Parts: sequence; C-alpha cells; structure tokens
Amino acid sequence: MIEARRLHILRAVADHRTVTAAAAALYLTPSAVSQQLTALEQETGHRLVERGARGVRLTPAGEILLGHTNAVLAQLERAEAELAAYGSGEAGTVTVAAFATGIGLVVAPALAALANSRPGIRVRVRDAEGDASLPMVLDRQVDVAVAVEYRGAPAAGDARLTHVPLYAEPFDAVVPTAHRLAEAGRVPLAELAKDPWIGPYPGNPCHDVVVLACESAGFQPDFDHSSDDFRAVVALASAGAGVALVPRSALRGTDLAGVTVRPVEGVAPTRRVFAAVRRGSEAHPLIRPVLDALGEAARGAW
Repeated sequence: MIEARRLHILRAVADHRTVTAAAAALYLTPSAVSQQLTALEQETGHRLVERGARGVRLTPAGEILLGHTNAVLAQLERAEAELAAYGSGEAGTVTVAAFATGIGLVVAPALAALANSRPGIRVRVRDAEGDASLPMVLDRQVDVAVAVEYRGAPAAGDARLTHVPLYAEPFDAVVPTAHRLAEAGRVPLAELAKDPWIGPYPGNPCHDVVVLACESAGFQPDFDHSSDDFRAVVALASAGAGVALVPRSALRGTDLAGVTVRPVEGVAPTRRVFAAVRRGSEAHPLIRPVLDALGEAARGAW
C-alpha cells in the first residue's frame, strides 16, 4: 500500500529538484526525505529517483507515479473539502500569499468584506512576490496564492493547481517631466531604446513583462537601476535617473511629482493576476468564500 504522505514528498522533490530544497519546503530533514523516498521505492518495487551532482531527477517509473500523484493528492484535497463541509466549515484560518500591490488592490478589500460576511473565517496574509507564492501553495505553506503569470509558471491546466482569473492591468510609461516624450499622448516604446531604464530585478514577473515588451519593440532595455519597490522606481525616475514601465495599480498613492505617466502606444504591456489553490481544495468551505471575495474585490478594483 502506497502512503499518501510519501507521494507528497515525491512531488516536492520533483518540484524542487534537490532533496535539501524539498526538505526545507516540507519542514523535514534531508535524511527524513531520503528515508521516505527509499520507503516509497520499496512500496512500489521501482527505482523512482536518480541522484546526481546537480540534484535529483525522476526515473521513467517516477514520472509515471508523479502523474498519478497529482490525481491522488487532488482527490484527497476534495475529500478534506467535503469532510470540512460536513463538519460545518463555519470557522477556521485561511492563509493567503500575495505580492504587495495585489494585497492592497484585492486582498485587503476581500479581507474586509469577509469580516462582515464570514466573521468565522480568519485570513492570514503573507507578502510574497508573484513567482514565489505558487510554490508556497504546492508545499502547503499557504492555502491561496495571488500570483502573476510569468515565464516558467505552472500553466492554467496544471494538474496540481486550480486557477481563478482576477484581473489584468496595463503597464504605463513613467518618464521624468523634462523627458523629450513627456508631452506625448502615448509613448512609443521603440523611442526609449537608448534611455537608461529602471525596473524590477530579474526573477520578478514584472521584469519579464518589461523585457518582453521592449523585445517586441525591437530592443533590450539597459537597466541602470533595479528595485522591486515601484515607489523607489518612480522616485528614481523623478530624479532623472531613467525611464520605467510600471503597473497602473502600483502608481496609485505614489508620489508622482517629477514624473509624467503616459500610456504605451499600441498593445500595452500587461500583467495577468490570478488566484491559485491546490487542485481539489477550491470547494473547501473556508477557501471558497475567500476565492469569491477576491474575485469580487478584483471586479470592484477598476
């Protein structure tokens, strides 16, 4: 008989590629993870992982079992959801990971709405960049992620996750008030090819949006300054340090003295924001109201 907790460990190892990283995500020791993998191999009668200098990878047998693992764990999530519903599901804690702008735009309003409609649900919020929250959901560190589409992100049809679209927002050009394009109605990105740029660090999903937009305009942006805090990005632009593309919601409440904000000519760079939960848990009586509240907050945000 295969133990479900060992399947969870197998999936963590497949996701993180090393025993050490999987152990850290699961709050276990590397030796405990190795022991559980060995026990799983004994249960199945197959070698499931191969260890090398760069970490571990699944064998063909391990890949087969991983496919079934996603289905089994999703069904267990559904079982927990139904049992929770049977037991009333009126009170409990849901942990949400979201990036800073998403917290302000949808998470905080959703939390306020739930305080009135479902006072028994306690929502705990953790600040996490858009590319960090999905692994936190998969590793069961949080229940819900408010995340951003990015290169390498699990696709909407991923067997491990259920996606709930929330909103899409354009990026606007932010230039110093003395910039040659400050009076333009719309800013052609190609005309910023020679400017110094200010933007998020590589790995931040917004960095990908900016780079892809510039590549589509025919150039690679030259980042002189990097910050994941858009208030700092705008402040640097106001000091004449360069130009930037900033999500529209991140400009709300930001000091725009010294800069001009203009829409981008043509198809605007856009970030698409969604909520994600472990597949099967979307019907949980504590999680479903949180997803509904996030969706309602997103509809009212624009």
